[in-house]
Amino acid sequence: MSTESKLVDVSPDLLAEWLAAGEAVLVDVREDFEHREERIDDAVSRPLSKFDADALRRECGGKRVVFHCRSGKRSADAAGRFRQGDGPAFHLAGGIDAWKDAGLPVTRPVSGARLPVMRQVQIAAGSLVVIGVVGGLTVSPWLFGVAAFVGCGLMFAGITGWCGMAKLLAVMPWNR
Repeated sequence: MSTESKLVDVSPDLLAEWLAAGEAVLVDVREDFEHREERIDDAVSRPLSKFDADALRRECGGKRVVFHCRSGKRSADAAGRFRQGDGPAFHLAGGIDAWKDAGLPVTRPVSGARLPVMRQVQIAAGSLVVIGVVGGLTVSPWLFGVAAFVGCGLMFAGITGWCGMAKLLAVMPWNR
């Protein structure tokens, strides 16, 4: 039987029942800044970039461990890493987006409104590309390198799921 067949999609409603009954542990594998911006109550944050399946197994004992991310891709990866032997691995089908679509509650910070880190990345990356192109046309062709560097960084982030600019912006004082 393939690894894929051992991945069990859990609906938001079923997960809510399991959580209410104390039968499951919900693990959020999104990055820390994403968890701070919006989260499901009682979800523990274990970012995929620092994921330690053995430590998580020790923490969760015999309960079902259900993974979630924004839409389901990273949680499926984490569930696959977590799965042992012939047992199934669980993840929230559709992620936190499906949870919200089902009308289930999420927690957001009560502090003043702030731009999500990924929107800050889009603004910063776009600004750097414009500066590089305009500077390359008006000041020195070497400044086209700024736009190329940012473009390569965006491609790397898209391919690997790791965004250095997001990590940098997440630790800035206005995002704490």
